[in-house]
Amino acid sequence: MQWVRLESLLPKGRKPGRPPRWSRRQLIGGIRFRTRTGVPWRDVPERYGPWARSYDLFRRWQRDGIWQRIFSELQAQADAKDLITWDLNIDSTVCRAHQHAAGARKKGTYRPSRPAGSPSAGRPWPWALARRSDHQTAPGRRAGSEADGRRDHGRTAW
Repeated sequence: MQWVRLESLLPKGRKPGRPPRWSRRQLIGGIRFRTRTGVPWRDVPERYGPWARSYDLFRRWQRDGIWQRIFSELQAQADAKDLITWDLNIDSTVCRAHQHAAGARKKGTYRPSRPAGSPSAGRPWPWALARRSDHQTAPGRRAGSEADGRRDHGRTAW
């Protein structure tokens, strides 16, 4: 039943001559198998003909817009028989952010927070305090010292 409906929509062959070794029905079956299962073209079973022939037919008809025309015609036939329900459903749960937008740390290593019951809970670990890196101060000088020109250790006096 499906093949009868589809066969009338297929393009007719133009070249006379030797009959094809593999029927269009077999090659289209191979294309359907590949698109249904998602296997690589080389894994299409041999009963559908050589995978390269199925691929060539698929690509040629894709370039020429034949698949789009077949789809549009089948869709119009189904719509005329009122077999299509034109409802729209948008589900936002399938929208994913890239892994870099998922809240992971950008640099450095993971430093766990202190346990909730400990006496120092809520305070950062000693190594996590903000410090100037070595390249921001001159060699032999401490950051924010009087020798650096600031008396109040880096705080600005208003």
